[in-house]
Amino acid sequence: MRRLRKQVRKVLAGAAMAAAATMPAHGLERLNLSNGQTQDCVRHEDVGDDRVRIYTNEESYIEIRASQIASVDVLPDPVAAAPSVHAAVMTPDPAKLTPLELHEMLAQAGQQHNIDADLLASIVMAESGGQTKAVSRTGAKGLMQLMPGTAREMNVADSFAPRQNIAGGSQYLDAMLTRYHDDLALAVAAYNAGPGAVDRYHGVPPYRETRMYVARVIREFNRRKVAAEHERRATLAMAAMVSVAAQ
Repeated sequence: MRRLRKQVRKVLAGAAMAAAATMPAHGLERLNLSNGQTQDCVRHEDVGDDRVRIYTNEESYIEIRASQIASVDVLPDPVAAAPSVHAAVMTPDPAKLTPLELHEMLAQAGQQHNIDADLLASIVMAESGGQTKAVSRTGAKGLMQLMPGTAREMNVADSFAPRQNIAGGSQYLDAMLTRYHDDLALAVAAYNAGPGAVDRYHGVPPYRETRMYVARVIREFNRRKVAAEHERRATLAMAAMVSVAAQ
């Protein structure tokens, strides 16, 4: 399993880069159909022959005839505007982590569970925005918004303790990745809505909040991978310039 997860981690990173190259800058779309109905989606794509692919999330789509679409409305971007499904309430956090501290904790947890630290960071941003004292209306707590029952299962004594919270959330995400054979969308959906809902619907549940959540996490993961690649290329270009100047 550990060898497999390493392979999948590379696949996820590669898939994120590929998806980011074609990802639109806007958020959800609402397609107004000629029959009077509407269809919300992450994006749509014209594939020719009067066919349009409507992506219900970043990995799943349905196809309809282009002539069936009367108009398209752009909805608020779920990445920028939508809160976590837990609707976390922020309280004063005098011991807020620095970005470096948070990165160190995520990197350590990612190494322990063989999960890309950028994926863990994307979950943290979607769940709490990086606030250690975040509490949801349903009782989820901390950086990765652990429910009390989940915290107990993951042996987390204090959900507001950043290192404990990240350890528990990472362990739970690891369990979901294992359960769904490293299918990122299903694992993230299960983290949000519970594995029971994913099993019941045999895929990402048809809950608007969950689908927005999955899209939000994947987009943030994409963004981080693209930023890292840009930084890598900039570093290489700078090194090349220095090398030429030194000659």
